Amino acid sequence: MTSHSTPTGIFITGTDTEIGKTVVAGGLAAAFKAAGVNVGVMKPIASGGIEHKGRIVSEDAIFLKNAAQVDDALDLINPICLRHPLAPSVAAEIEGASIDLRQIDDVFAQLCQRHEFMVVEGVGGIAVPIRDDALVANMAQRFQLPLIVVARPNLGTINHTVLTVEFARSYNLEICGIVLNASQEGSKGLAEETNPKELERLAHLPILGTVLFDERLQGNTPDPDFLSQFIGNHIDWKGLVGAND
Repeated sequence: MTSHSTPTGIFITGTDTEIGKTVVAGGLAAAFKAAGVNVGVMKPIASGGIEHKGRIVSEDAIFLKNAAQVDDALDLINPICLRHPLAPSVAAEIEGASIDLRQIDDVFAQLCQRHEFMVVEGVGGIAVPIRDDALVANMAQRFQLPLIVVARPNLGTINHTVLTVEFARSYNLEICGIVLNASQEGSKGLAEETNPKELERLAHLPILGTVLFDERLQGNTPDPDFLSQFIGNHIDWKGLVGAND
């Protein structure tokens, strides 16, 4: 990849799509920003983009830009945006688009020059194909950043999370921990109460926090001050700044 010093930051992946990666990534960026960290954000590849001013843009990238309060262009935050809400490899084939990993490397290097700490959000889960010859795991390897795995808190999450963690480890990816995120409104039951301890035991990773559902986090432009305070109250994020040391 493009030559630059070893970057510092985190890579946000998840056990599934629509799991709340963007809320967690944006919230962490907002918390870092509020703490005085020069934080940058990136969503290298997005699918399911919307039309905005004559082009396809990622709502996730808009959320991240707003959360981190950066002046980086959307084309830098999200260099590749596909229209169809499918695995990038499939969406790119349908749209006749190509996914150039060197382009992503170059943009990442530019953002690392601008910011001291990067929050990078993947697309879908860690095993999602981005090209015929590459998965999200391969892209994560290129960034040389430790992972945070975002998982749902309810019944079924143990299987999905342990499989995700083991898959990431098979690619020699470092993992900081797990964040449980309630992306939908619902009551907390016995599964939600017992899953954190069982996940720590099976995955041998800390649960960094449990993010509760809050409708104020919906939409593209949540209030950054509220976002930083909310995520700061739910995720043990302060040790992440030194995760690369």
